[in-house]
Amino acid sequence: MKTAPDRLRNLLILIGFCSIFFLECSKSDRSAQNLQSVVSDTENIRGKSIYLKTPYITAGDRVYMVGHQNGTFPDLGWHVTGEMGGIWNHPIKLMDGFTASVTVANQSACLTKADTFVNYPFANKHVFTTGLPGLKVERFQFVPDGKEAVVVEYTFINEGKDKLNIQFDFNGYTDLRPVWLGERTNMVDGPDVTTWDEASHSWIAKDSLNDWYVMFGAAMSPKSHQQKAITCDYKPQGKGVSASLQYELAIDGNSAISLSITISGSYKSKKDARKTFTETQANAAKLLLAKKERYKSIDSKTKLTIPDKNLEQAFRWTKYNTDWLIRDVPEIGRGLSAGAPDYPWWFGADSEYALKGLIATGQPELVKNAVEVVHKLSEKVNGNGRIMHETSTNGAVYNPGNINETPQFTSLVAQVYRWTGDKEFLKKYFPTLKKGLNWLLKENDKDGNLLPDGFGMMEIHGMNSEMTDVAAYTQKAFADAAELATEMGDKKLAQHYSSIADKLRIKINREFWVPESNSYADFIGTPRQAISLIDDAIIRADTLKKPWAVEELKAAKAKITSSKSNNKRGFVVHHNWVVNTPMETGIADTAKALSALQTASQFVNPFGAFVTGIDRDESAGKDERSVAGNNKVFTYTGAVMTLPTGVLAISENNYGRPDAALGYLKRMTKSFSFALPGSIYEVSPDYGMMAQAWNVYSYAYPIVQQFFGIQPFASKKLIRIQPQMPSSWNDASLENVIIGDNALDYTFKRNGKSIRLNLSQSQESWKLEIALPTAKFKNYQVNGKAVATKSNGTFDTIEVNGKINVVSAELK
Repeated sequence: MKTAPDRLRNLLILIGFCSIFFLECSKSDRSAQNLQSVVSDTENIRGKSIYLKTPYITAGDRVYMVGHQNGTFPDLGWHVTGEMGGIWNHPIKLMDGFTASVTVANQSACLTKADTFVNYPFANKHVFTTGLPGLKVERFQFVPDGKEAVVVEYTFINEGKDKLNIQFDFNGYTDLRPVWLGERTNMVDGPDVTTWDEASHSWIAKDSLNDWYVMFGAAMSPKSHQQKAITCDYKPQGKGVSASLQYELAIDGNSAISLSITISGSYKSKKDARKTFTETQANAAKLLLAKKERYKSIDSKTKLTIPDKNLEQAFRWTKYNTDWLIRDVPEIGRGLSAGAPDYPWWFGADSEYALKGLIATGQPELVKNAVEVVHKLSEKVNGNGRIMHETSTNGAVYNPGNINETPQFTSLVAQVYRWTGDKEFLKKYFPTLKKGLNWLLKENDKDGNLLPDGFGMMEIHGMNSEMTDVAAYTQKAFADAAELATEMGDKKLAQHYSSIADKLRIKINREFWVPESNSYADFIGTPRQAISLIDDAIIRADTLKKPWAVEELKAAKAKITSSKSNNKRGFVVHHNWVVNTPMETGIADTAKALSALQTASQFVNPFGAFVTGIDRDESAGKDERSVAGNNKVFTYTGAVMTLPTGVLAISENNYGRPDAALGYLKRMTKSFSFALPGSIYEVSPDYGMMAQAWNVYSYAYPIVQQFFGIQPFASKKLIRIQPQMPSSWNDASLENVIIGDNALDYTFKRNGKSIRLNLSQSQESWKLEIALPTAKFKNYQVNGKAVATKSNGTFDTIEVNGKINVVSAELK
């Protein structure tokens, strides 16, 4: 009797045998003949035909590939104009892409017009009908974990009864060139040159000025090879070259055969490229299976089950999307890039949002590695605790840091520490936090009022005075730093930080609040600064044909000019999303918060919140169309984005309104699979980056930490659970929530009269502290026995430990 490992081993042998030697497997055996058989039981999402001319990503931590869903590789992107697609092995590009064609009886078809695109969590597929009698072609591809390689498998399907003899032409277009800002580290692009390697049946290309290599070919010996592309019209820009491979294949009727093309590269040596090529080609099925198993692990951690299956799927795929953005450059580190295709490098702010969500989805090592990358790059360029904003994968820093990124780093470290309890992690970064907070106020607060001056998240010209988000994140940073200082045993420093946090909370609520606007200010500045920004905003609103905004801005300007006061004060000009950060951080007074959230609800469309409120128009309430075709030149003007929407969800939850929070999550989820199946665009619904790191913050934080109310203190072996479920979620669960060395399973059930929490943890010595609103619940039980509670007037608290507990309470 064969064991499961025996069957798996035999399957892998069969896959490799069929792929390499072209055994003519029957149609009934087609599922066992190629790499696709490995993913036959894997969730996948089929794309929409109208989006075949939009990007996809075949993701990997070392190498990734970006093209269009129709199978082409057009020039795309703007950081390196037209070069952000293709195959990248950071800090270099390997190829602009490739073309392929099939010929049957002197009739040829280029595989450039896929009829269908299918996305898997860790791979993708294009389906071509070809138009040739009886022949369908499927192109399946994946990037192995940790490998500087991509595997592209073509499956040729004869749907007729008669044998088909076909010629298959594969044309590779190299473009060995440096990443954005390459010139800052003396990376100079030279023309590529190619050589044929008979032993491996492959082409090897080298940049003539550098030891940069790319290699491509199949295990099967081609009929011929030429030092230029011979089929399909494709002329990418750059200093690359093309080379072709031709294969002759015979396919019996109702049968299929597969051919795998391996593409490998190295920015160090030909030896490394060849080694990767050989290992990947020989072990493709095994590497795909390993990636499949790793993605099963991602799915199994913080596994969400809720009544809303669309949102449940979006949450699951957001975890996958985040993994797509891992960028590992060994010379620098392993971190989380911001977005694909144009932000495939590291950012301070993007990481600080994303990692606060990612830590709640069971990826502590990735989070720690990503924190280290941001820290390492920041120390290299600044060395004073200031956190950098944007760094390319060659280590060149573009922006040493906006003001908000330094306090946000403190709060990120605090969040990671709460989830991991890793004291060494805290010890490593605490000195930087102290330096950063010192820099924040000593170097950026000229008038000494505790409000740092400088750019925050809104990179609008002139918005560099005292910004709302900078103030809110600074307050949160000092409050978090006080908690961390206590953990470090420095009570005096903790008191100092706590005192600053308390003062800032009062100041923000007093000085940033603008009563006539029912909103916190965009910024605090002088009337002169405000008028300058208003003039610019009027031009913007008038250009975008937003008459209501022009009228409001002109009235605001008139009010300022009629006033005799020249004092600094808060101004609402753009209705930027950052005015909601006092609610996101929970420091807004409740009355102000509820009023401000009502105001914020006016600046939304069906997909979420506008980045800049004055961009809203009269159709905003019901317009669910694409936005991708609206701009000839890339711009964020008029953008609705997931981060502002997620911030509003978090804000609503902070003030006890989970139904409103869920409403924002549902808006975001309208963008899920809108253009790229399985992904949510940066700009809703289908514009900007096709995958965006901070989406995991916008989903995981409100769901895990607020709806389910999981608030960990891993250093104390304590988990506080304070649920506030949306009214439509009467049966919801999270499985395998990783907190320190503990794993928590948690099911919430509610009927008309009571709620029940089923709680199971792997470490029985950990304490669970369940907190429920005093005004809503009574008659508490643990494991069927009545228990007393501790009450602070707002919450009733029950403490339990042990591996399994059922906590119930009746509604009053």
